[in-house]
Amino acid sequence: MAQTYADWELIIVDDCSTDDTVSVVASFCDPRLRFMRNECNIGAALTRNRALREARGHWVAFLDGDDLWEPVKLERQVRFMEKNGYVFSYTCYSEMDADGVATGVTVSGPRRVTKAGMYAYCWPGCLTVMYDASVVGLVQIEDIKKNNDYAMWLKVCHKADCYLLEENLAWYRRGRSGSVSSNGVLTMIKWHYRLFRNVEHMNVISSVLHTGGNLVFGFYKKKVFVHNNQQELEMKNQRITPPRHRPPGECN
Repeated sequence: MAQTYADWELIIVDDCSTDDTVSVVASFCDPRLRFMRNECNIGAALTRNRALREARGHWVAFLDGDDLWEPVKLERQVRFMEKNGYVFSYTCYSEMDADGVATGVTVSGPRRVTKAGMYAYCWPGCLTVMYDASVVGLVQIEDIKKNNDYAMWLKVCHKADCYLLEENLAWYRRGRSGSVSSNGVLTMIKWHYRLFRNVEHMNVISSVLHTGGNLVFGFYKKKVFVHNNQQELEMKNQRITPPRHRPPGECN
């Protein structure tokens, strides 16, 4: 709601949460916000599918409930894509810990990710991705417990290459419960194999090779595209809080 790009719709899908989501959403008065609740818990993949079916915008972007965007994120990314005629893009991002404290880590990636490059590794952070829905069309993925964002990019990359906007425009919360990145290597291998075997319907050999490739490029990413920024390390005692904007007026 603090974005400098004002022509947006925010679709919030509550998948039977047990926190204060309903009351928090009710406290905001903005016609651009659309809230819906699942009748039963269906998981992240199908919940995201529902949000995508409801989306009416030209551009589609994603933001998990515990991550943050910089206020200029949408404005700069839309400008970047319109200027260059891109259909699919992602940005760099910074990391914070589970308590919202900056870790000093920044993450980038290749300037261009082709279809082959996307199958080799999931380069974009979900919170940084944007694509042109008028070209890509409606994206719907199978009901998988993990890697559902990667499953989306594997569909989108058939329509267009993905380009990097080299600015840190988002904050990723590292170590959150249930994320693939918070699990061990063996668990990660299992979910990657299932993605290629059960969702991409590859044979066993191809699934194993692609899973192994993801491990190799994962190490490569850490060496080349993950950086510790000393200036951000000095902020380690500062909690990252999202800029808040509440339109005037009261909600019923």
